[in-house]
Amino acid sequence: MSKKMLPAALSNRHIHLSKEDIETLFGEGYELTRKKDLSQPGQYACEEKVDLIGPKKSINGVRVLGPARPKTQIEVSLADGFVLGVKPPVRDSGDIAGSPGVKIVGPKGEVELNEGVIAAARHIHMHPDNAKEFGVEDNQRVKVRTTGERSIVFENVLVRSKDSYALEMHVDVDEGNAAGLKNGDMVELILD
Repeated sequence: MSKKMLPAALSNRHIHLSKEDIETLFGEGYELTRKKDLSQPGQYACEEKVDLIGPKKSINGVRVLGPARPKTQIEVSLADGFVLGVKPPVRDSGDIAGSPGVKIVGPKGEVELNEGVIAAARHIHMHPDNAKEFGVEDNQRVKVRTTGERSIVFENVLVRSKDSYALEMHVDVDEGNAAGLKNGDMVELILD
């Protein structure tokens, strides 16, 4: 049986903003400026950056990702949470209920976020054709083995399958660095 290999990508801290919060932070009617497309179709890094003010310290220059989302969500590593003075829960993207908040500062205003800071759970984006090929289903949890000198096995990796997804595993920078991963490195999907 051949190995099920896929590319990995490290996700640095970033923020997804709601339309309302974009206007508060950058001005009425403001449209985000596309800097570069990301690996997932329709997703892009923006020229815009904001500052996060936590109870302990600040993190400046956090990249905004587009397009606008229904709710503002900040994705940080656990180490970033320590710097800010908050404890971000490890969650699937979009699951922000009960998570901590921070102050977001932009050039035209500030937003006091009551919730929305998470450490994104490791996950795999894949097209349904990839899911069929790999023998997995949407929302299934799998293991992924990295390669190289610091090879490790990530457990509890969420499979997310949609027509709009391109095949790629996402882990945060802390986890990726611990495994010696770089963007584009190939990893192996493992089914028990």
